Amino acid sequence: MEPLRADVVQDIRFARSADGVGIAYAVHGSGPPLLIDACWLSHLQFDWESPVWRHYLVELGKVATVIRYDERGHGLSDRGVTDHSLEARVADLEAVVEDAGLDRFALMAMAQGGPVAIEYAARHPERLTRLMFYGSYAGARAVATPEELEMLAAFEALIKVGWARPTSEFRRVFSSMMIPGGTEEQMRWLDDLQRRACDTETAVLSRAQRQVTDSTWRLRELDLPTLVIHSRGDQMNEFHHARHLAANIHGARLVGLDSNNHIVLADEPAWPAFMHEVTEFMEPDRQSTAEVADDVAALISPRELDILRLAAAGYDNDAIAAELFLSIRTVERHLQNAYAKLGLSGRTARTAAVARLLSSA
Repeated sequence: MEPLRADVVQDIRFARSADGVGIAYAVHGSGPPLLIDACWLSHLQFDWESPVWRHYLVELGKVATVIRYDERGHGLSDRGVTDHSLEARVADLEAVVEDAGLDRFALMAMAQGGPVAIEYAARHPERLTRLMFYGSYAGARAVATPEELEMLAAFEALIKVGWARPTSEFRRVFSSMMIPGGTEEQMRWLDDLQRRACDTETAVLSRAQRQVTDSTWRLRELDLPTLVIHSRGDQMNEFHHARHLAANIHGARLVGLDSNNHIVLADEPAWPAFMHEVTEFMEPDRQSTAEVADDVAALISPRELDILRLAAAGYDNDAIAAELFLSIRTVERHLQNAYAKLGLSGRTARTAAVARLLSSA
């Protein structure tokens, strides 16, 4: 499996949601912005060296500037949260979008992220260039079979009994369903991720609130390029959920992957098929990004561009001044000039300028 290169780093930041909850998000890669509305099992730092997720980060970062975040109460986001309603989760996504300074972007919903992405797309169609669903659904109980409903009830009992146990027998049930084709190393990592991602109370509470969410009624309102990609043998979210999405979103394209894994692994044929579909789907955004790159270079001076590039690399004003042998006041002046030329202002101007530069890389 290809490791993350030493020069590939993620920039971890924090947004503040409408109710004050801190939402951790990370940015890496280059190209047009792709925001991932991820599943509840995430930990931005732990995922970075994961034998299950690493290939997603490596490859997606080659075709897009990837923005991903930990759900409220999970990972590096604020813990001890009791409100996991659809409204709160949409507000979290909105907060990340604004803090990251995103203007227009592609949105990918993974797993339980589907209802949030659907609601956001319905409310803010002008912000999205395109929409993707990967292993997702409109609602956990939307078009669920009686067998699936029984399984959902059984999962709740398993979480209550076994989530926090030091041994992984109960958590292994989830791991085995998510990646039945995984190695023992990959299974152990998913076992550990479940315990690290959130505590038992949050796992039970957040899951219960997600179970009553169904955004099916919003699907007919969506009118933008949409790709629905799903493993045909997915045991966590069965394939008929993908058919339901594609059948109810105007013009949506459905792609079935030849895999039984909910999370497609790097060594199976379905992985290059997944990346091919995502890369082709993102190509119009990449072409638009090239045009934006010309605009940015034409609008700001070479010195302003140098400073903005260092800001994008994570340098603060002191470090930029030291790197370029300038005074801090000169750096600040150049940045203010660049913001003005790019039509940006306010506390998010720096983030927005950096996002625009990264999307043009």
